[in-house]
Amino acid sequence: MVGGVNDPGVPKIRRGTMPDLPRIAELFDAYRQFYGQAPDPDGARAFLRERLQAGDSAILIAERDRRFVGFAQLYPSFSSTAMKRLWILNDLFVAPAHRRGGVGRALMAAAEDLARATAARGLVLATQKTNATAKTLYEARGWKLDDAFDHYLRYF
Repeated sequence: MVGGVNDPGVPKIRRGTMPDLPRIAELFDAYRQFYGQAPDPDGARAFLRERLQAGDSAILIAERDRRFVGFAQLYPSFSSTAMKRLWILNDLFVAPAHRRGGVGRALMAAAEDLARATAARGLVLATQKTNATAKTLYEARGWKLDDAFDHYLRYF
């Protein structure tokens, strides 16, 4: 995917697999806490185990010096009008100690590579209106704010 062994500044990005579950779950639980959820390491492991076993998401992990420093999780969807796959970049998280070091950028590039490799129409994501750091990254990579559609939510 992205990241070279000869470049210590660029993290290695690869697809997560079942043996990676405990370390991905730690990051995933920290991500959930970032969004105001209570810690739930057992729930995080169970949720990600289901995703990996069912193959219903793609989990990209960023490694530096054999340590997991960030992850992205994408869910497949489809564009009926384009009649192509569409990926939802649902989760993107970089451990606080590794922020501003190119990890988020590398994860975004890997997500874009995954979309291209699967002949997808593209990628979509949502972020908090106040997440200026993430918005700056997305816009620097050529992502555009959707001004054509209003998106509605109804949670249960």
